Amino acid sequence: MKILSIQSSVAYGYVGNSAAVFPLQRLGHEVWPVLTVHFSNHTGYGAWRGPLLAPADVAQVIAGIADRGVLGDADAILSGYQGDPAMGAVILDAVSLVKTANPDAVYCCDPVMGDVGRGMFVRPGIPEYLRDVVVPRADIVTPNQFELEFLAGRRTDSVVDLLAAVDIVRASGPRHVLVTSVLHGAVPAGSLDVVAVSDEGAWAVTTPLLPINPNGGGDVTAALYLAHLRISGSPAIALERTTASIFAVLEATLAAGTRELQLIAAQEAIAHPPNRFPARRLR
Repeated sequence: MKILSIQSSVAYGYVGNSAAVFPLQRLGHEVWPVLTVHFSNHTGYGAWRGPLLAPADVAQVIAGIADRGVLGDADAILSGYQGDPAMGAVILDAVSLVKTANPDAVYCCDPVMGDVGRGMFVRPGIPEYLRDVVVPRADIVTPNQFELEFLAGRRTDSVVDLLAAVDIVRASGPRHVLVTSVLHGAVPAGSLDVVAVSDEGAWAVTTPLLPINPNGGGDVTAALYLAHLRISGSPAIALERTTASIFAVLEATLAAGTRELQLIAAQEAIAHPPNRFPARRLR
């Protein structure tokens, strides 16, 4: 595939495009990375340097790609953290340009807003903008459980609750929803679920819960799920391959004792996902 990926970038470490591009390339896909920021490192360190790119500058980069006459070759658009509605508007304009040139292209949005234990960590107004404006325009969304609850406006304390929340989100526009970091009463202790839902049904994969939560994991997950879903056409297969690869990355990161994802060390598990976690049908 050819993927237009509009995300942040860091020189040191792996978040945003710095986390998404290499795994996609390792799977054999061509990526056109458009940067929204270029920082020295991710903001989880509490200090960083580098520019926050103006939405108008990002739009100019996309316009330059359009000048090459290649937007119609793009099979997908991928976006992650959107720190400003103006940047979101630039991304949605890019989605419109690509889909006008190639109606078969899909938009995958990782609606980054917050997480359990941290609450919302984006600027006020961004969660509502994502829920009301961006998510309805997406074909694929990849929220974590905390973000799903906000998007749906309801709690997800059981499998039934979770699927009901996903159905609310899908009714707003996106046909495919991948929910990460799922913990509810039916998930075994020391484990977590990842759930994929589409028109064809719903599936879950259970993996061990590792004592690690590095930045960038969601960015890699969204990229891998987009790639595997588009190539296989099967949410269940995409779910199995994505969870196997990201678990291998997290295992390598834990073993290395670092807070930065070990994408290079785990690249074989990205290129060739092990048959490790079978998907089970929920409905």
